[in-house]
Amino acid sequence: MTALSCPHYQAQRCQSCRWLDLPYPQQIQQKQQHLEQILAPYPVKAYESAITSPIHAFRNKAKMVALGAAHQPLLGIISPQGEHTSLVDCPLYSDTMQEVLNYLEQWIQKAGIPPYRIDKQKGELKYILLTQSQASGEFLLRFVLRSENALARIQTHLDTLLTRFSAIKVVSANIQPIHMAVLEGEHEIFLTEAKVLDEQFNDVPLKIRPKSFFQTNPFVAAQLYQTARTWTRELPVTHVWDLFCGVGGFGLHCATPDTYLTGIEIEAEAIECAKQSAQQLGLKHVTFKTLDSGTFALEQNTPPDLVIVNPPRRGIGQALAQQLNQFAPQAILYSSCNPETLASDLSYLDRYRIEKVQLFDMFPHTAHYEVLCLLVLHK
Repeated sequence: MTALSCPHYQAQRCQSCRWLDLPYPQQIQQKQQHLEQILAPYPVKAYESAITSPIHAFRNKAKMVALGAAHQPLLGIISPQGEHTSLVDCPLYSDTMQEVLNYLEQWIQKAGIPPYRIDKQKGELKYILLTQSQASGEFLLRFVLRSENALARIQTHLDTLLTRFSAIKVVSANIQPIHMAVLEGEHEIFLTEAKVLDEQFNDVPLKIRPKSFFQTNPFVAAQLYQTARTWTRELPVTHVWDLFCGVGGFGLHCATPDTYLTGIEIEAEAIECAKQSAQQLGLKHVTFKTLDSGTFALEQNTPPDLVIVNPPRRGIGQALAQQLNQFAPQAILYSSCNPETLASDLSYLDRYRIEKVQLFDMFPHTAHYEVLCLLVLHK
């Protein structure tokens, strides 16, 4: 398997995929070496073989900056040379996603929606966020706007867009008025009756709403969740906490009809998605709550059998790690997108041995990757 060819990278217009010159097997080898180096202070009973990704068309989400002017809009980035670069043909996206993005550039022009100019603090359209369901091929489309001034134009021309692409199921406008590099604001306005994009990994239905976090590489994410299920089904587990649970992917994969599962997530939209999925699965002993995961854990008195954690890049932190170490659940399943903070957190979990570790290449052509780690309490 060779390296991926990308004209934008070769012309130095986009350097997001900094490892693009490396053949894919070498990327995996370097990531595995990095992981083992990071975890060298901790004995690991078994390193499972790394899970690889397709090298192109693997991303389910596009985050495009709106650039240019109303008569000639572009969706992409500002290149290192300061030039406006359209990335609607980025090879990380599927052919259908590229087709939608390409049409959106034309549609924005016809609708007369001016891209936001940072230098002048004028214009309306800041970002286009497009997410595609692997299961159905349908899309969730978000317009991130400076104000509601462009809403009428979007609504006037929306039928044309939806007629051209019937796979666009959910459309919303997010209002982000701050003159800062902030991706989205608090106010979300739905422009379609549908508000949820349906996805399915393995046999678990999952829901995507505009503000809920969702893994960007569905091919690898499905294997990550399935591995979590396989590992935890080998344990005597009846009571589970799923902290930083997002839309419930880990917990719902690991739960059986007899499992008592509590999922905790700070984002209310994600919790609503998780509740819908649990109901669809017919799980009776599942509770999802909109709370801070660390605060929730610190306020509990009785530990579960298993704690699943899937924190953001900062990790779970010293306080939560020490609390889990004191609680001493039989096992901790830790999914991390930052091995450095994982290693730091492990230093506070000294009552546990590392049973299994596996690398999941969620982010090809970059130095980033996901890692799944099974910790078992010392007997």
